[in-house]
Amino acid sequence: MASWGLRPILSSLLQGKLMTTAAHLQMTCVSRLAPSWTAPLFSRSMATLNQMHRQGKPRPPHKSEGLTSGRPQLKAVILKTMIRKPKKPNSANRRCARVRMSNGKEAVVYIPGEGHNLQEHNVVMVQGGRTQDLPGVKLTVVRGKYDCAHVVKKKQ
Repeated sequence: MASWGLRPILSSLLQGKLMTTAAHLQMTCVSRLAPSWTAPLFSRSMATLNQMHRQGKPRPPHKSEGLTSGRPQLKAVILKTMIRKPKKPNSANRRCARVRMSNGKEAVVYIPGEGHNLQEHNVVMVQGGRTQDLPGVKLTVVRGKYDCAHVVKKKQ
């Protein structure tokens, strides 16, 4: 009987309505009647074997496709070249570029190797592969494709 009187009070509480003093008194009286060892009113018990059998195996969460939309490489146009500083223990400046890919997304890409010939409006191919000491840089330029030249071999 006490729990039926408590139900409208709790539903109004959950909806954010103000409680009257009489309702507050009734709730405190009911809480005194309930023993302290009982479970909370809003707890959920574990699913039974029958429920798990009916619902089946839970689906794994959907993996996001990332910047390249699930493709291995994408064509991109360079908007701006820049020099980025790496995270704490490393100190050599890294050559990066801001690009607009063929899927319309913009991203910062790392240009590997020593020296490059890239400038604004050049067309490059980008592929996945994050640079560990550059936060937020998750793509790299493919050297030797489109306007990006191969790495020049050092003379001995």
